[in-house]
Amino acid sequence: MKKILFLSIVLIQTMIFADANILYKTCANCHGKDGEKAALNGKSKIINQMTKDEFIASMKGYKNGTYGGPMKGLMKAQAIKLNDKNIEDIANKIIK
Repeated sequence: MKKILFLSIVLIQTMIFADANILYKTCANCHGKDGEKAALNGKSKIINQMTKDEFIASMKGYKNGTYGGPMKGLMKAQAIKLNDKNIEDIANKIIK
């Protein structure tokens, strides 16, 4: 029980304080190193062409289930792991 609690605390701290470069690694698998790809065989928007506000709103929408098309469940599973600061940090990294 103590081990599970400890690992949970470490995971939470990692997600709260993680660097945007680390957080984005999972995203890069589908969206490209610099957010330049339309994921899901061209079905998603290209992240680095969105505004920061659009990106942040879409990620929050994925988290609460109000945004996305038929594949939104895939993104919800990714977005739910991120807090608001993580999302903003990723936006600042990818969108210039």
